[in-house]
Amino acid sequence: MISDDSVARDRADKSYEYQEAGVREYWILDSRPGRERTDFYVLDQRGRYRPVPPESDGRYQSTVLPGFWLYVDWVTSSSPPPS
Repeated sequence: MISDDSVARDRADKSYEYQEAGVREYWILDSRPGRERTDFYVLDQRGRYRPVPPESDGRYQSTVLPGFWLYVDWVTSSSPPPS
């Protein structure tokens, strides 16, 4: 999760570090009020991150963790997700 103090680091420095280390999937989850945003990236064939949008229903399916998914609204909502 992004905080006011880590925005630049999470969106720039950290993503390059993770890319160079070969981290296959990188998520940036920003739930700060008024700035809610989620970004998902996966490594392509050249070892570079490419953005991957959520599905049309707002669900993001992990490419690394089989069977793991989440609805983007769960991150940006002030209400807890349904159980």
